[in-house]
Amino acid sequence: MTEHDKQLDRAFVALGDPVRRALIARLSQGEATVNELAEPFSITKQAVSRHIQVLEAAGLITRSRDGQRRPCHLNPSALEDLTAWIDTYRLAAERQYRRLDAVLDELKEQEK
Repeated sequence: MTEHDKQLDRAFVALGDPVRRALIARLSQGEATVNELAEPFSITKQAVSRHIQVLEAAGLITRSRDGQRRPCHLNPSALEDLTAWIDTYRLAAERQYRRLDAVLDELKEQEK
């Protein structure tokens, strides 16, 4: 298994949790601190911090330092990698469906 495959695995596992998906959705709107990210959840800030660590280890988010603030940021290139992987299989499936549609259209023409 390549390092790229391992990174994809970590990202998909990280996105398997609804809290982490919600954190990604929030960060898609802009940077936020742990306190800001924790506000809508009925879990502790420590639990949110652990979710952030999982997302960071998966490469889906990064953190920076701004004085005392440590905002989290979405890592768009990691999301692009996931999208590219998914698109590979989506496009293959679409090609198969287009071929099937062509065969069905041909059969309909032959019936006429």
